Amino acid sequence: MTRIRRGYIARRRRTKIRLFASSFRGAHSRLTRTITQQKIRALVSSHRDRDRQKRNFRRLWITRINAVIREGGVSYSYSRLIHDLYKKQLLLNRKILAQIAISNKNCLYMISNEIIKEVDCKESTGII
Repeated sequence: MTRIRRGYIARRRRTKIRLFASSFRGAHSRLTRTITQQKIRALVSSHRDRDRQKRNFRRLWITRINAVIREGGVSYSYSRLIHDLYKKQLLLNRKILAQIAISNKNCLYMISNEIIKEVDCKESTGII
């Protein structure tokens, strides 16, 4: 019985997978079965870490804002600043506040001082 050459479809599928894994080391870039396992693992990790990255950046921004606010003297904290920003209905998210804290501390001090003054004035007059 003569040998039948298989078609090109399976080979094309494997080369596509190999292109994905071309940067992997050792058998992870050469053997088809381990390539598919590593591909699944890589995609799962990238999906998980995209969510984790958002979480980590938010934590970083909060830490930066808190450090600069506490540095400013007056017993004022991050949580009070955010609470007062919401009360004043100022649309400054944590990313923008962190950038202001790094690039221009005085600007952040001015924002927090203005908010403190206005909140204290409203509380002392009884307008809430």
